[in-house]
Amino acid sequence: MADCRGVHVWIFAESQKQVLLQRRRVGLWDLPASATLSASSSSLFTARKEVKEKLGVTLPNDAFELLFVFRQDGSFNSSFSVINDVYLVTTIDPIPLEAFTLQKTEVSGVKYMCFEQYKKLLTKKDSDYVPYDVEGQYGQLFNTFETRYRENTVARSLTLQKQLKRYAPISLNAELSGLTESDREALVFIVKAAAIMNEVFYLQAWHSNPILRDWLKKHSDRSELDKLKWSYYQINKTPWSSLDEDKAFLTTADSAIKLLPRATGAVKGWKGLEYRAAFPVVKPAGANFYPPDMDKTEFEAWKNSVEQEQQKEATGFFTVIKRHSEFYLDSDISDNKMGATSDLYVVPYSQEYKSLLAKAAELLHKAGDLTSSPSLKRFLHSKADAFLSNDYYDSDLAWMELDSKLDITIGPYETYTDKLFGYKATFEAFIGVRDEKASAQLKLFGDNLQVLEQNLPLDNVYKSENVNAAPIRIIQLIYNAGDVKGPQIVAYNLPNDERIVKDRGTSMVMLKNVQEAKFKHILLPIAKVCVAKEQQELVDFESFFTHTICHECCHGIGPHSITLPNGQKSTVRLELQEFHSAMEEAKADIVGLWALRFLIHKGLLSETLLKSMYVSFLAGCFRSVRFGLEEAHGKGQALQFNWLYERGAFIWHADGTFSVDYSKVEDAVESLSREILTIQAKGDKEAAGLLLQKYGIISEPLKLALDKLEHVQVPVDIAPSFPIAEKILE
Repeated sequence: MADCRGVHVWIFAESQKQVLLQRRRVGLWDLPASATLSASSSSLFTARKEVKEKLGVTLPNDAFELLFVFRQDGSFNSSFSVINDVYLVTTIDPIPLEAFTLQKTEVSGVKYMCFEQYKKLLTKKDSDYVPYDVEGQYGQLFNTFETRYRENTVARSLTLQKQLKRYAPISLNAELSGLTESDREALVFIVKAAAIMNEVFYLQAWHSNPILRDWLKKHSDRSELDKLKWSYYQINKTPWSSLDEDKAFLTTADSAIKLLPRATGAVKGWKGLEYRAAFPVVKPAGANFYPPDMDKTEFEAWKNSVEQEQQKEATGFFTVIKRHSEFYLDSDISDNKMGATSDLYVVPYSQEYKSLLAKAAELLHKAGDLTSSPSLKRFLHSKADAFLSNDYYDSDLAWMELDSKLDITIGPYETYTDKLFGYKATFEAFIGVRDEKASAQLKLFGDNLQVLEQNLPLDNVYKSENVNAAPIRIIQLIYNAGDVKGPQIVAYNLPNDERIVKDRGTSMVMLKNVQEAKFKHILLPIAKVCVAKEQQELVDFESFFTHTICHECCHGIGPHSITLPNGQKSTVRLELQEFHSAMEEAKADIVGLWALRFLIHKGLLSETLLKSMYVSFLAGCFRSVRFGLEEAHGKGQALQFNWLYERGAFIWHADGTFSVDYSKVEDAVESLSREILTIQAKGDKEAAGLLLQKYGIISEPLKLALDKLEHVQVPVDIAPSFPIAEKILE
């Protein structure tokens, strides 16, 4: 049986809890609009087009919420089935019937009906209505109405309070006395530029995110529940909870109300159609980097049809993918007049976020003019230029050579938010003051990077002969912005541009005050609950901090630019796609442990670290897995814990605590390091998927440990505030 794609569109009036139905010319009542996709049309375009043609209602993209996908086996033609995207449009009140302009050849009338009554008619298979199996897949439609509008507000408030308590509020300050007067003046403009990274990231995460944010903020004082919604949204920066595998903690019923005065025919005394800006219950894998109805198959087919240079742009860090057809309904151009050979096309970040990036560039130029540090001056000016040119190569080099008391990272870097392919970079900013004393103490790791590369548990053919030492900068964080949501990072290793990694290596920044806060408020309490009593005293800040440093260093070694078995040149990121982030984080972690042991055996680090680093790592496993398996660090940590546990390196005791078996842990660490490094070196996406499928899970031991931590309410992470930056932004 062949498959084709189609759309179903339902329109729901929130205030009356009614669905809109249309009467077909054949005489049966049915959903308002449905159609099979043509070869040139996308799902969302078809949904919008059908509502406009059948009902005379013009709705924008953000009115359509993708609820679920429904397979409809051919009742009229058994030779095919239709895979339908089921969309919901939520209006506040029913649309006046006289506002509709019906397609006379298809629709003879429309009416509203209470969804419960409609469900009863479908259940008893009333002959006046097109049948839908409400006990099967299609029951999701009615379940949505029932759960969304009958939720107990008290219970929901308690749930949000519980979710918020997982974050320990922390105020992060830093000593500015070492800054020159000119750098203090520059700091004001830098913080303001960094705040714009928030605005860009809100857009990148999901297309209606800025509207939802403004709505929640505006209405946060209406009730305790509204206050809690806003508080938790501020931590996650989207309606999906980072610590709950990106499960939605809001629904479209919580979303912004928008008015469309001319969406339908005019009706005297009616101000127009009000609707909820919709968002999907399931977080879009492609965020707002790709059209919401684009799948991997469509992307790959389009990518393979264009020239190599355009393929490079399509899979590059700094572009978004758009549809020509997104604009046609708004401009009354039909889909058969598109003129383009393909619906998809590439837009550079410099164009997509032009107005915001222009403001940020202006602020960075002002800061660059003020600072007395030559390297900071070069970085700020080159980054400002990059925002407008979309070429970040020079600014990334300038960032690596940054040598100033004021340490700045700003721009598009990490690709974790793109869970469809892992191609697209999100904007972020970190502003801190350099801790020179601590930075000098850690030169050891950079000096030994090439030695570590040559001794990796990996076949020699895959090793790089020229690994550049990663400079290590330790800072006290003043402010962060952009893609810093949910769990806070303690360090980062940049840039991600494989050209620079190959030629110059990477540079690492450690956020020491963030690490100290996490160790004190999270890791020590976790150790008391989950680590066997006789090993608890081995969990110390030095081990935690040192392994974090080594983790970041190890991003710079191992495979990056690779040669595939067929001789083709590629990169690990391009080959592993959506598995790359979790695999890379797991690599940096487990190879970091291997590297520490190697340096200790070489006499370059103290023997006293040996036991404490393994026990601190064990405690850290529970900390990171609590971030959720949708987060790269969390999934990577689950992979490591389960591998080591399966090999007896971690022991589970009758009292529910864990300990390290020192006789088995070194072999287990080395075997997993070899496994991950080899998969990366071969660009073996299938093997990466299988490894994560088997080990990147919440196993029974992990589940019991996590349940214990939830019971005693150990915070999962911190929620920092930044007094210095907040004063500047007032």
